[in-house]
Amino acid sequence: MIGLSVAVALNATCLISALAADPKPDATVKTKSIDARIFLDDKIKGDAALAADCLAEGKKWLDKNAAEAAASRKEDPQFFKNGGWDFERKYTIRSVVADRYVSVLRNDYMDTHGAHPNSDVNTVLWDKTESKRISIRPFFTETADKGPTMKVMVNAIIASLKVEKKKRDTSETATDEWFKSVEPSLLKIGAVTLAPSTEAGKSSGLTFHYPPYAVGPYAEGEYVAFVPWETLKPYLTAEGARIFGGARPKGDAEEPQ
Repeated sequence: MIGLSVAVALNATCLISALAADPKPDATVKTKSIDARIFLDDKIKGDAALAADCLAEGKKWLDKNAAEAAASRKEDPQFFKNGGWDFERKYTIRSVVADRYVSVLRNDYMDTHGAHPNSDVNTVLWDKTESKRISIRPFFTETADKGPTMKVMVNAIIASLKVEKKKRDTSETATDEWFKSVEPSLLKIGAVTLAPSTEAGKSSGLTFHYPPYAVGPYAEGEYVAFVPWETLKPYLTAEGARIFGGARPKGDAEEPQ
């Protein structure tokens, strides 16, 4: 009996610790139609301008989905008998390069009572000096649609995706049909971040993030393609040459990004 009591007490302590460790959402919407949350990681909260930017975007997302959930519940109330939709968005910092360029991952979870929940991934590239979002354009001498830089990026992305698919034993979907959404255009090539590097303050290249369905069936999940900076070296501006260097850290490819 004493052993059982100790076990119960330990389980209760662990449960309390787990609950205490759960982060508090930075914004929420909770109605009969939806329970939705926004989380900013602590590093983002340390930058007031970046935090405000992410939170403003996140609140718009909450409001949009809350309105859609309310309309759906009004139209088909039977689909809400077991509760409302469940939505969550998390903003996390992936890298900080040259103490200026901050890459943020934006991960979404969405359960609208369909066959399965869905997820999405997008990115934010933040310029701390200018306190605004930017693209990767300043790092390259040209980024025209179907131009040489974009074509080289697409080829490198597809090569990386094929390697990833081989690792997962899903090479049968490494086809032009699945890769057709990766287009040589800044707006259509994929959500991009500056990859961390073994060299302090530098980026080892670009990582492109693809949600389920983007470059493979839902069951394959997300993909991350890596393009080393050396591949892009001929197309770098002076600023690009300044921030890129080193190699991709050993564990970066295996870690959730």
